Amino acid sequence: MRLTCALALALAASLACVAQASAAVTVSPLNGTPDASPRAQISFLGVPASEIHDVSVVGSRSGRHSGRLKSYVTAPGASFLPSRGFAQGEHVTASARVGSGAHAQRVSTGFTVAVPSDYPPEYGQPSDLHEAALEQSFASAPALHPPSVFVSADSPEATPGDVFITPSHGYGQNGAMIVGGQGQLVWFQPVPAGYTAADLQVESYKGQPVLVWWQGRVANNLGVGFGEDEVYDDAYEHVATIEAGNGYRADLHEAQITPQGSAFITAYTLIDANLSALGGSSHGILQDAVLQEIDVPTGLVMFEWHAYGHVELRYSHTRPSSTGRPWDFFHVNSVSFDPSGDGDFIVSSRNMWAAYEVDRVSGSVLWSLGGADPSFKMGAGTGFAWQHDVRWQPDGTLTIFDDGATPKEHSQSRAIREHIDWHNRSVSLVGRDVHSPPLLAGSQGNDQVLADGDSFVGWGEAPYFTEFNASGQTLFDARLPTPGESYRAYRFAWGATPAAPPAVAVKPSSATAASVYASWNGATDVSAWRVLAGETPASLAAVASAPASGFETEIGVESAASEFAVQALGSEGQVLGSSAAVAR
Repeated sequence: MRLTCALALALAASLACVAQASAAVTVSPLNGTPDASPRAQISFLGVPASEIHDVSVVGSRSGRHSGRLKSYVTAPGASFLPSRGFAQGEHVTASARVGSGAHAQRVSTGFTVAVPSDYPPEYGQPSDLHEAALEQSFASAPALHPPSVFVSADSPEATPGDVFITPSHGYGQNGAMIVGGQGQLVWFQPVPAGYTAADLQVESYKGQPVLVWWQGRVANNLGVGFGEDEVYDDAYEHVATIEAGNGYRADLHEAQITPQGSAFITAYTLIDANLSALGGSSHGILQDAVLQEIDVPTGLVMFEWHAYGHVELRYSHTRPSSTGRPWDFFHVNSVSFDPSGDGDFIVSSRNMWAAYEVDRVSGSVLWSLGGADPSFKMGAGTGFAWQHDVRWQPDGTLTIFDDGATPKEHSQSRAIREHIDWHNRSVSLVGRDVHSPPLLAGSQGNDQVLADGDSFVGWGEAPYFTEFNASGQTLFDARLPTPGESYRAYRFAWGATPAAPPAVAVKPSSATAASVYASWNGATDVSAWRVLAGETPASLAAVASAPASGFETEIGVESAASEFAVQALGSEGQVLGSSAAVAR
């Protein structure tokens, strides 16, 4: 959301008056970037590839670079892919003639290539906590062992829909998980051993609802992730994998698919830096936060923003280490686009205790909310610390999950909503939700505003997720077993029919009786199960049926048959899916 030129100048001389200069083409790495990747591509966003000519890329040490242009699918533009990398520490100038005829113009950028650090990330060990009451197991789906979910409040006034979480660091497997209002499992996708999942939510891609989540390895010594974002359709089939470009790995903190089909993701890079002016080493390591827009169909980088060079290091609430540990001065943990539709966005910086509005074209910071140098007078209760998940709302307010730790700054975490008075340059608190009993989350968390105005709050490191109404009353409250956690938590309406068939298992109880177990991971419309039995898979006939009960339904049958299968039935008795036959 932009300020007028007069207001921007009144706020601070350093705030750019972007209304006076509206370049049609954004060139990344952005001009002045101090730590671009040696493997950077040159991105020209905002003009068709057919109108990009005479590309020139010259490194101060590596000289002139040849390469090729590759077009974006989701927006006008193309990336110039150099045929070789850049030299560490050199300055690069890149330009191209864009447009056609009399409207053609030269656009350019200049950036410095980073000297990457070889500091090794330390990955945590997978959880090895097992207790029957705290994790789930299923006869028909023996590979699934999600943690149990305990619901302590579920009011009839709670918003309909399922709950989307990513359990980790506790009992059972890490993974992406959907549960119903009573805590019953709907769908679970475990991640590989040693991996973590984060930020499972429903988004839209090519006009269709999709599941999006991050999975990868979390570096405990850096507090960030190295992985990729997965996109699956409502049949739970793989649609796309979103990877970071320019040599980076996608971080766990954000993945937002745009209506056009691109995606904004976060990444991190470690670079050698002189930190002596801030009490660190002259040969220190800076952990920089990177935001990229990725053209999902091609994987090309369309836009790239670095916190380093846009926000002063001295404003950080952390300080460089004297032991050689990387300095995470910024720590981006959310990105949210303006409701105005101008393309600008707000980024949350945990370690600055601030959120920054960023110009979509130039990458400059337009104003800051909170932090050491706020652009507005912060009213009573509007200050936040170590926050997470700053989001624009359609009415122009901002929601913030205010962790308040670690280190501890507040007595409890809270989900707050703030309003900016642009005329008076002030911020007021318009909403506040807290858990009872109080919770203090050291990291993660979110506040999702639902369509009916309720708030669905994930408490991050504290393993709870809660729905509040507009009056702050708790309508729904549930938790994972301690010490589990979920990066964020959401509630969405979700309907799905898996492409994979239902699963079945049989446990004989006598020569003429057996228990049949039926499940269909992710199915949302199963009302009942029908059991088929026979001496061969080709001779199966119905022998029993039962209403669906939770993720797995147990059905007792009187049959001495050798082969069994199940059919999932809809509300009108129609067959939704059939399992393969299994031997008794």
